[in-house]
Order: sequence, then C-alpha cells, then structure tokens
Amino acid sequence: MYLPRWSNEILDELRRTLLEKLGRSPEQVDHLLAELNRHFADARVEAFETLVALMTNDPGDRHVIAAAVKCGAEAIVTFNLRHFPDTALDNWNIEAQHPDEFLVHLYHLNPDLIVNILHEQAAFIGRTLVQLLAVLRQGVPNFAQLITDSVGIAVD
Repeated sequence: MYLPRWSNEILDELRRTLLEKLGRSPEQVDHLLAELNRHFADARVEAFETLVALMTNDPGDRHVIAAAVKCGAEAIVTFNLRHFPDTALDNWNIEAQHPDEFLVHLYHLNPDLIVNILHEQAAFIGRTLVQLLAVLRQGVPNFAQLITDSVGIAVD
C-alpha cells in the first residue's frame, strides 16, 4: 500500500529518539533497525545532500524533505508536524501527515487488509488485538478507535 523511504540521517534520528527519549535498550534499537533494513532493503534514500540547502523548514529537519524530494515521496509521516509546515512542502508537492492520519487513510483504502495485518502483528508479538489496540491508542488514537469500532470490540 506504500513504500517506506528513509535516509541514514533519519535512521540516526530514530536511534537517538528511541534511546534517549523513549528509553529503549541498545539491543531493542539494534534489533528494530536490523529488521527495517532486512524487510525494506530498498527503502534507503541517498545522494540528496545537495537539496538540503533548498529547503525552508526547520534547519534540523531539512534533510528529511530533501530525502523526500530525491525519492519522489508524496508524504512525510511524522509526529513532528510543526517542523514540516505546508509553506515548506507545497513547492515539492509533499504533504506532512501525522501517523494517525496516515493509518486512518490506509484503513479506508483496504479495511480488511489492515485489520488482518493488525491481527498478524498482535499474534507475532504474543498479544491479542485488544492489547495491541490499547498500545496503539496512545500514539494513534483515531486509528485505534476506528479499528475497535470496525471489528466491534472494546478496548479498556
């Protein structure tokens, strides 16, 4: 339904955030990054550095838009929308989307597939769908509510 794309710089930011802000262990972070590289080997964006100077968003996140421009992305999915104002994205025909909005959109494209994937993810990590949705509700509440409503379950 979509092709994720990221640069080494984006993965470095992910690493720092997971370690320093979210308190994940180095082993957890290494495992996640290894899995991302294993499952999405074609996701890496390179040779975008010359575009960074053309970007007008927050200086610390200009590399993100530059990488998006380089690979022809239509959207940047981020919790940090304030660093990606429309004025910095419009010329590039890129939209910044909150993960909640992005997942709701994916659900509407193919509800059965999304619900099936969530069941698979829950089983893979040894949780029920209700338990998975309780965790998702923290970061993507509209998406979690949409799923609970669509499958007719209650999440406490």
